[in-house]
Amino acid sequence: MSDESKAKNPEAAATVDTAGPGKGASLPKRFYKDVTAKDEGAGAALLLDGKPVRTPGKAPLAVPTRALAEAIAEEWRAQGERIDPRTMPLTRLANSAIDGVRGREQAVVDDIMAHARADLLCYRASGPEGLVAEQAKHWDKVIAWAKDALKAPLVLAEGVVHVTQPETSLAEIRKRVEGLDAFGLAALHVMTSLTGSAVLALAVALGRLTPDEAWQVAHVDEDWQISQWGEDAEAAARRAARRRDFDAACKALQLLERGTNPSP
Repeated sequence: MSDESKAKNPEAAATVDTAGPGKGASLPKRFYKDVTAKDEGAGAALLLDGKPVRTPGKAPLAVPTRALAEAIAEEWRAQGERIDPRTMPLTRLANSAIDGVRGREQAVVDDIMAHARADLLCYRASGPEGLVAEQAKHWDKVIAWAKDALKAPLVLAEGVVHVTQPETSLAEIRKRVEGLDAFGLAALHVMTSLTGSAVLALAVALGRLTPDEAWQVAHVDEDWQISQWGEDAEAAARRAARRRDFDAACKALQLLERGTNPSP
């Protein structure tokens, strides 16, 4: 729908595709002035000029907590003359939870568990010695935490040859993941995908690691390579974009009701 059509139809104007413009497409113009969060049922909804916002799938943009709704509202208030979805990671996450996760929670759980079966932290380098030491320094403590706190001991391997994890351990991890609602699952899925580790994502969700600590742990290999060969500007920009999405997912978990988080 064109910007002119949106201006003529306020109800339609409250629907914005925050998936981002296609290649060569321009960003949509900002068509609203006021942004508010309104309590609705057990959660809160976003309003633009008093009109409810809808997701790209045409569902109401409503989230479980007022705190999360206010954080999303801040993203909309911060937009300039154009709406840039790249600067709205919480909005994109909420859209994903509503349009992509709700109703197919088990499929998302399965995808997170696929990462757990081949978790980054379980695959160690055989060399160089410096990298081996860095992996042990940062990864061993998280593996130990999974064993003690999650009752999920994991098997380590050298190299990239797949190692089978104990089904009892995977069942304990799955139990934690299944304790999340659609919004929590959307956040955890982003965190898992960006780090390559379901264990790291759960460590943040359960308060064992801060987002900064988890990000550092997830990038031991990359940071070691940078220390040896330097950093590429394009790679740094991609990493910064991934970090923005990771931080948003962590923030979303913090803003959700405790009842939507896995028990410690």
